[in-house]
This record gives sequence, structure tokens and C-alpha cells, in this order.
Amino acid sequence: MIKLMKSTFFNEEDTKKKLVDFIMNAKTLSMGEETKKFENQFAKKQGRKYAVFVNSGSTANLILLQALLNLGKLKQGDRVGISGLTWATNVMPIIQLGLIPVAIDVEIETLNISPKTLTPHLHLLKALFLTNVLGLSDDISKIKSLCAKKKIMLLEDNCESLGSKVDGKHLGNFGLASTFSFFVGHHLSTIEGGMIATDNEELYHMLIMVRAHGWDRNLPEIKQEKLRDKHGVHDFFSKYTFYDLAYNMRSTDIHGFIGTLQLKYWNDIVNIREKNFHRLHKSVDQNPDLVNLKFDHMDTVSNFAFPVIAKSPKLFLVYKDAFENAGVEIRPIIAGDITKQPFYKKYVKIVEKCENADYVHKHAFYFGNHPELTEKELQTLEKLLQKIK
Repeated sequence: MIKLMKSTFFNEEDTKKKLVDFIMNAKTLSMGEETKKFENQFAKKQGRKYAVFVNSGSTANLILLQALLNLGKLKQGDRVGISGLTWATNVMPIIQLGLIPVAIDVEIETLNISPKTLTPHLHLLKALFLTNVLGLSDDISKIKSLCAKKKIMLLEDNCESLGSKVDGKHLGNFGLASTFSFFVGHHLSTIEGGMIATDNEELYHMLIMVRAHGWDRNLPEIKQEKLRDKHGVHDFFSKYTFYDLAYNMRSTDIHGFIGTLQLKYWNDIVNIREKNFHRLHKSVDQNPDLVNLKFDHMDTVSNFAFPVIAKSPKLFLVYKDAFENAGVEIRPIIAGDITKQPFYKKYVKIVEKCENADYVHKHAFYFGNHPELTEKELQTLEKLLQKIK
């Protein structure tokens, strides 16, 4: 069986040993110094000024949108563009918070929104919450330029694309803010966990409050003083003063400690995933049954999972059966065409057509591309990607 993932962590045995030692000796296991350490080191590695650690990539999306609403950068009823091919909890917070999702189609060869598919929607949007799918992207630099011209706020769900680069810049650094997932099986695992990264100090401070109850206790002291003076709050009562809408989405120092350990493997994880991706894609490149992906504009393809896109419904079934019969664990490409999901049809009044996302939904699947694939497993996958006679 070639599984989607094998281990909880990269270099799992050593990580578990260090984790046990940390738990036995740590004075604090709730959110504290280890969380802050992980945030600082992640921000530096990603190339952002600030990072806020939360308990999942899904809540990272929710907290980011709530913070933007609190700051007045978004308001209920605003239209937010989303990728037609995405994950459910990229979209659900938009609906839950009274925003209106606008599904935008993707290109089959990149699995991502392109300037071409975005352009017809530009006049509608207040924000674009772009999903960088499976470590891939389209022309995100052009998308950023289009959004800037129309004063559309660009956000990135980068949960599947840690380490990918375009035009010398990490995906996740093109918009105002970006979200990441550290769930088991993602590039970097903290078991459960997520991160929001930004260069905007005002947004950073609001994210800190939204993460934990809307109080000020995790803010810098000077920011605390300004808030307390503004609202006439005595220091004693500040302990239970709540300034804006918020949640409790804190992670723990256990997860922060794991994250800091795993960060040192970032380069290894990304390099192996990219090497596997290019190797496997050579078989696709020579197979007329499968869609050839477009990624020559990318500096680094930190592939989350390898997509197999057939050119007909019949071929989809042929390759799907071949992979399953060979014992390869496969999945649909994330949530497929998001507009076909039951929750979307229930809550969204205007459902846009996303023909390419629908094509991917009906003709494609992915298998795991992780750093623990063996040579034998890679050879098996290469053979499966070759033309079936």
C-alpha cells in the first residue's frame, strides 16, 4: 500500500523523543514562549514580518476574515472571490461571517485561478481569497497586479503550497495575508495547527486579539496601553475586557515546540517533494492520456500531492482503477468543484459555473507526494503514470 502519508512528522523518531523530553520538563504546556518562538521563526523563514499560530489551517481562515471585518477592511455583504477548486473551510467562513463567495474558475493545466478566469469578476469583488492548489500556481504576479489596480484585497490560502516560489517570492507572500495548515500529512506537521502570516502590523495585532477572546493580554505593552486609554479601562479590569469579536483558537506550546523542531527540515521537505514532482511528471509528459501540467513559470514547485488528470471520463476510470488496484491511496483533488458541494448549494444564492473545476472534479484524482516515498514506490508510481495499453 502506497499511502497518502506515512508518518506524523518528518524524522519522526527523533521528533517524538524530543517531544517527550519537552513535555516532561516544561513548566507550561498551554500557549506561551514556545508558541512565540515558532511564530517568529516561521515568519522569518516564510519572509513575512508577523505570524500568528492557531489550532488549525481552517481556523486560520476564519480568524483572518474576522480580523478584517473587525478592522472595517471588509463588511458583511462584500463579495469575496474564491477558487472554484478549493477546500471547504476556505469558503465556509466567508458564508458564516456574512460575506458573499464568488466562485472563480481555474485553469486545468495549473489547477489555479488565472488572470484570464479572474478578469470577468474583477468589477464584483472586494477581496480575492486565492487558493494555491497542491503547491502550484498560475500567474500570481499578474493576479496581484490586477487586484492592486482594482483595489481588491488579495489573500492567499497557502495550506497546500508551503515552500513554492514564483518570481523569487514564496507563495503566501503576494497578498495582504496568507494562511497555512500544519495538519498531519501537510508539508510541515504539528499534528494540528495553522498560521496566519502578514506584514501589516495593524492586522497582526487584531489577529492576536481575535485568536483569544478579543482581550489585549497577548499584545505588546504599548498597544495595551493605547487600547485601555481609549476605552477607559483600568488595569485590573483589563484582565476581562473584550474589545472586539473573537474566538478561542489558541494552540499550545506542545504544538509550538513541534513546529520549531520541524522548521529545521523545511528545506529537506520542500526539496524532496519538488524532486519527486519533476520525476513523476516526466511520465505524464510522455502520456497522451493525461493532461500535462503547466509550471514552467514557477521557481519552486513544493508539490503537496501529485494530480492525475485524465482526458476523458473513460480514461479517468481506467487510471483510477489501476492506481487503486495497485494499492495506491488516492483522493479527489481537494473538494473538487466547490459549487457542487451540498453546503455551497444550500447557502449561496448565485452559483457560478466553473467548467474547468467541474472537469477536474470528474476527471482527476491525486496521490501522496511526501518525503518518505521509497525508490520502489516511486518506480511503481512512474509506471502507473505511463500510458496504459
